[in-house]
Amino acid sequence: MLSMPIKENLRFAVYYAPRGRYRLYILGSQIADKFLYPTDYLIGIIGAEGSGKSTLIRGAFPGLTLTNDDEGINIRRNPIFDFDSDDFFSGHTFHIDVRHELAFHQMYEIVEAIDKVVHSKRRVIVEHFDLVYQNLGYNAQIIFGIGEEVRVYRPSILGPSPYKIKEVAETNLIYRLMAHTAEDMVGLVLNKLYGTKRDILHSDVRHGFVIGFGEKPDIDIELVENEVKKLIDKNLPVSPLAGDYISIGDEQYYCTGKRIHVKNTKDVKNFRLIKQLKFDPISKQYLLIGFIGEEEIEIMNEFPPLIIDNY
Repeated sequence: MLSMPIKENLRFAVYYAPRGRYRLYILGSQIADKFLYPTDYLIGIIGAEGSGKSTLIRGAFPGLTLTNDDEGINIRRNPIFDFDSDDFFSGHTFHIDVRHELAFHQMYEIVEAIDKVVHSKRRVIVEHFDLVYQNLGYNAQIIFGIGEEVRVYRPSILGPSPYKIKEVAETNLIYRLMAHTAEDMVGLVLNKLYGTKRDILHSDVRHGFVIGFGEKPDIDIELVENEVKKLIDKNLPVSPLAGDYISIGDEQYYCTGKRIHVKNTKDVKNFRLIKQLKFDPISKQYLLIGFIGEEEIEIMNEFPPLIIDNY
């Protein structure tokens, strides 16, 4: 039976971009398993600083040595510039951050290195692919765009272009940063008021977040919302700390996606919580749902009637 490979039909796929490191690892692994082929030699990664590009790459390509990320710079010379197509052991998969390498190499050197690897049927993952696209002269076979969502594109001769993918990713990233900061402020307030532990479910909705509880919590949602709004009004700095922690003003809070935040609590716009917990009868979770941003969320008017826990 003749079957058509999925890559021939894929236009683009859209996923929520998780904010925690481990969930982003898992998504990277799932995307690689579903969409990557051994013949994908040129893979583009597009997204703003702090969007989670390096984490997604580590999930999709376990064991790949990155030349740099937000935690620091690999001081060794990028092995892609020493690639020898006649040497069988010269490497198969390479990583290059174009924006980083432009501080040390001319554009033509970067283009030549990428082109040589691709035409030797080896693989290269190119961060900030939009910066090299015009000079390279051809598009990537598959592109991951990371903003509020992770979008997987398999461009045809008619696009989409890396510039369009960058525009989409960078335009909606702010919602992910606001949602994550709001989610962590809610977690901080829940811990201070009710001693809620962090081993609770965290999930995603468009322009918002979901916090799940295995047992129905005795909390005043309106009080929690008002306390978070007080933090927002205080104009507190939000900063990454050593290890898996951030600071919100003088408070320290555990977070595995510590760079995926706005810089200041005041940057979180139009924060609100749904004033009743939603019960999911399948997962048996009580869900606290929050939103940010000015855009109206249609689903808020389309929830089914409140389900009473009879299970």
